[in-house]
Amino acid sequence: MNPIKLTSFAHGGGCGCKIAPAILSRILAATPAAVLPPQLLVGSESSDDAAVYRLNDSQALVATTDFFTPIVDDPGDFGRIAATNALSDIYAMGGTPILALAIVGMPLDKLPLDVIEQILAGGASVCQAAGIPIAGGHSIDVLEPIYGLVALGLVHPDRVKTNSAARAGDLLILSKPLGIGILSAALKQGKLSPAGYAEMRALTTQLNRVGSILGEMAAVHAMTDVTGFGLAGHLLEICRGSQLAAELRFADLPLIEEAVAHVQAGVATGASSRNWTGYGHELALAPEIADWQQKLLTDPQTSGGLLVACAPEAADAVLRLFQQQGFARAAVVGRLKEQSAGAARLQVS
Repeated sequence: MNPIKLTSFAHGGGCGCKIAPAILSRILAATPAAVLPPQLLVGSESSDDAAVYRLNDSQALVATTDFFTPIVDDPGDFGRIAATNALSDIYAMGGTPILALAIVGMPLDKLPLDVIEQILAGGASVCQAAGIPIAGGHSIDVLEPIYGLVALGLVHPDRVKTNSAARAGDLLILSKPLGIGILSAALKQGKLSPAGYAEMRALTTQLNRVGSILGEMAAVHAMTDVTGFGLAGHLLEICRGSQLAAELRFADLPLIEEAVAHVQAGVATGASSRNWTGYGHELALAPEIADWQQKLLTDPQTSGGLLVACAPEAADAVLRLFQQQGFARAAVVGRLKEQSAGAARLQVS
């Protein structure tokens, strides 16, 4: 086993090191308005997972970038998780990846070269599994290890899945269980079991390629991947984009069993609290929702699952597709509805 503990070099890990939503909103609000060409179908306005630029009547380019500091100590696993997470943004738009560029920042005076090689090899193995090349990239010498990808993909312009196209009455389906951030916190505290690590690795390296198939389904109206802002945060992005409200049933959420045990024992990430500070005012939690349940709702999911908003009559087909593609715990977790004046944007019972 490699003696290097990658997580010891980072102040935060995975998508848990994202800038808090409230701070990010303030920064973006002060950014000068950009020139928006008519070919830009999706920009930053609706907080979607990637930008989409129309190339012609049948093709649009999907472009995204995602990178972070280590969430695990194993170099190969770090590379695989980071690459899987980056490609997820393409799938969440209903697209298919075509190539990637590597983003590499490493403390060269602290990390042996073979460790850096393992990180890059891990990322390359995921891109190989996705059927795309890493066609280049950029590297710098920095204080904390950073790895990720610029990912490019293609989608039909009429089949882009955005946050702004959901409809009242849509059912919400989540493909992966929640609790990745809690497992990462338990790992840093030396509390994560070998079985818990194996489950964490399996979930975070499971490609969301099913998103390309869901993109072909007209009854799938909106889609996003659940990452650093937690389930509640990314669902709120759909609600805001579509000017709707949502209801979640906590009992229906798929949860990682060991994560539940850890969060009930007080293990959580700092990002979970920052997420709540950023958007908690938009939630209405039923009185029976405990503090540990709130933390799972805001838990940052590195390389998390897809959240799909679809017509009720298509829910069975979407669930069946998820199960066929290896997402055995996919479940209907709530629904979208019209926003009532003065009511909370997201209600959790």
